[in-house]
Amino acid sequence: MDDDQRAIRLDQYVAHPPEKVWRALTEPELIARWLMPNDFRLEVGHRFTFTTAPRRNVGFDGVVHCEVLAFEPGELLRISWSDGRRADWTVTWRLRPEGRGTRVLFDHEGFDPGDEAQVLARKIMGGGWRSHFSKIEEIAGEL
Repeated sequence: MDDDQRAIRLDQYVAHPPEKVWRALTEPELIARWLMPNDFRLEVGHRFTFTTAPRRNVGFDGVVHCEVLAFEPGELLRISWSDGRRADWTVTWRLRPEGRGTRVLFDHEGFDPGDEAQVLARKIMGGGWRSHFSKIEEIAGEL
């Protein structure tokens, strides 16, 4: 993670080809295995939600509101990510073939460093996103 307080940026190698990583990122039943239950559809403009346990102590009701903003099959997926109240972020995955695997460049952008709740969210999600890569790698290995 870099020092940019407005973003989480990760650069991760996954030891599986881009086609398999792409499937893990874009097939709803696979996404549910590494992230959250969802009604995702790979279609620009599609609005969808992720659902998880609420975290009342930080004012999170457990629903993440998203929209597919852009995609290039096998290469790029960009979605909006909002808690429905205070946060409007953008999450982007870029896939690059590397050897027998895939270099995944990940950006979660739009954090407000002046908002205590968003600073906390960035800290929590920074660790969370990093841990998801091992799950993505495991799922890709099963495909």
